[in-house]
Amino acid sequence: MQKRALGHSGIEVSAVGMGCWAIGGPWRFDGRDAGWGAVDDDESVAAIRCALDLGVTYFDTADAYGCGHSERVLGRALAGRRDDAIIATKFGLLFDERTREGAGADASPKYARAACEASLRRLRTDRIDLFQLHGGVDGPDEVPALLEALEGLVAAGKIRAYGTSDERPEIVRAFAQGEHGVAVQQQFNVFGGDGETLAIAEEHGLASIARSPLAMGLLTGKYDPGHRPAPGDVRLDTPWWDYFDDGTMDEWLARIAAVRDQLTADGRTLGQGALGWLLARSPALIPIPGFRTVAQVEENAAAGELGPLSPDAFAAVEATLRGSPATSA
Repeated sequence: MQKRALGHSGIEVSAVGMGCWAIGGPWRFDGRDAGWGAVDDDESVAAIRCALDLGVTYFDTADAYGCGHSERVLGRALAGRRDDAIIATKFGLLFDERTREGAGADASPKYARAACEASLRRLRTDRIDLFQLHGGVDGPDEVPALLEALEGLVAAGKIRAYGTSDERPEIVRAFAQGEHGVAVQQQFNVFGGDGETLAIAEEHGLASIARSPLAMGLLTGKYDPGHRPAPGDVRLDTPWWDYFDDGTMDEWLARIAAVRDQLTADGRTLGQGALGWLLARSPALIPIPGFRTVAQVEENAAAGELGPLSPDAFAAVEATLRGSPATSA
């Protein structure tokens, strides 16, 4: 498994991490489905332990995923192997563990401290390696007070570093001012991403954690208009992505068809090629594909062994997709 630096933290992580949203199971946020459907917790635990055995060290979750359930499953899976893993979680979204419903946000310093304590309990650990703002700030003027609280958590040994999953450039620049601000999480895949945010990460020595690196699963090649995620899956009802929507899914699939040969030219699967594209795009990028099964972990972890796409393959994908309405990289 190849390695990458987690920004300027001094922490080294696997080049490909694992995103733990899907293993949170069903939950709702703002009245909409926010999970990826039913899960088998035993399979989730087996998948996490398989990832560790394959050299994956970075696991990215959030307190809101499954309204605490993802953190609890991750904590259970890492029991006895905590020192083998780098845990990243998030705070700021409000939810009720009992009802598995969420709504609203709170990014106040007081809430950040309380959320940290709750995450430590659910994760069964004494420290969080990367504590990320999930949302809740209106603008950069609110960040300094939050950074002061986060630095206090670092001083107390409860977190090692922090970052932001709010990828607005002005928020990223504000977080970069913190001594232990080391990462931004942003949506990025072969279809594009916010190039300005990535440039800020590179400028300030931040890691760029690439969420949705497989376009919510579309870049695995498993889906077509006749085979979409099951009802109740967040991917079918969200304002953030239209990969599976009528009228747009065919356009995304056409883009995939245009670059499939380049992404799979050296024997990689389509998904492994898409992750390899990200690894080639910037040394700051650390993709975190989601998973629910051991088989998915095995395929995604292999991308970390294969490493970046060759310069020629990367350039061919870039040339083919340049000008795509979704490409802003």
